Amino acid sequence: MSPPIAAAWPLSPGPRLHEGLSLRLRGCAGVGAGSPGGCGLLPLLRRLRAMVSWKGIYFLLALFLASFFGSIFMLSPFLPLMFVSPAWYRWITDRIVATWLTLPVALLEIVFGAKVVITGDGFIPGERSVIIMNHRTRMDWMFLWNCLLRYSYLRLEKICLKSSLKSVPGFGWAMQVAAFIFIQRKWEDDKNHFENMLDYFCDIHEPLQLLIFPEGTDLTGNNLDAIHDITVAYPQNIPQTEKHLLNGNFPKEIHFHVHRYPVQTLPTSREELQLWCQKRWEEKEERLQLFYEGEKYFDVTGRSIIPPCKSELRVLVVKCISLLYWTLFTLAMFVLLYLYSFVRWYCVTAVVIFVVQQKIFGGLEIIELARHRYFNKRQNGYGRKTE
Repeated sequence: MSPPIAAAWPLSPGPRLHEGLSLRLRGCAGVGAGSPGGCGLLPLLRRLRAMVSWKGIYFLLALFLASFFGSIFMLSPFLPLMFVSPAWYRWITDRIVATWLTLPVALLEIVFGAKVVITGDGFIPGERSVIIMNHRTRMDWMFLWNCLLRYSYLRLEKICLKSSLKSVPGFGWAMQVAAFIFIQRKWEDDKNHFENMLDYFCDIHEPLQLLIFPEGTDLTGNNLDAIHDITVAYPQNIPQTEKHLLNGNFPKEIHFHVHRYPVQTLPTSREELQLWCQKRWEEKEERLQLFYEGEKYFDVTGRSIIPPCKSELRVLVVKCISLLYWTLFTLAMFVLLYLYSFVRWYCVTAVVIFVVQQKIFGGLEIIELARHRYFNKRQNGYGRKTE
């Protein structure tokens, strides 16, 4: 029996940047729209241009359209499979979602030139682990895909996210299908759901790498191989929120430092494990302080101890294929929607299904979990009768 894993680390979100736009129109009475100092359209456009950039618009629009059309035309056809074979449903949809996860990686590195540096222990591909990472920005979970594409399999990753994100069209629908764990940030309310989702993944023998940010999380069971403690840092610019990405403020470099702790090396008691976690957090804070005050490298070699499971050539091929596929797929969906009425009706029907099921049942991952528990009870009851 493996020891309980507690991530009782305080959040370290970094400074919050509060931004706003104040458009004060002064002395406009009797001033022509085109006159100097007037309140014409040109000053407004200049201010709007300062708020957004074509890079930010392209990045967010490309991700949204790919996730929206991907949910409608690639994921929704497999929803009935959930009730027939949950294992096959999970196998197929995890791989479809993983193809989309490669898109932000491709955009960040190919289009916007972000450099990724990974040092430390790296990953053992396919192992079951809990990933604990400092929460420097609201985008950390997305930037982590640049690391996992090289050292692991994106289809294995599950993320603990705020429950409000599941309502976002496209993104939220795909996350529901992927069975991400949505939480309310109140451990008393989230504990049962969290444990039920983990039990479900164990029952269907689904290996996963679970990324968690919240404090006070307890995991128990013998289905864990290691904990990956990841420290992420941005040596130049730090995009805190989606607004910074919209403004074209993409990270020029993303540095990951990985510490792998096999489950056999962890303390067995809850109290000792909490002390162990606190010690790891202190080390993380010291590591970040040395990073930002020094050469802005976790390791001057810029390499991990364990080599990545994919070569940089293979990663480049994956990124190029992803960028090409999702661009052509999005354009093709627009063409089909324009040409064929049945495609438009299918799109509307799928949108209604995604919205209504969440309103009634709470999300596709809830339905998937309920289906699994219901049939398990029936099978257990039938087994007792035959005995």
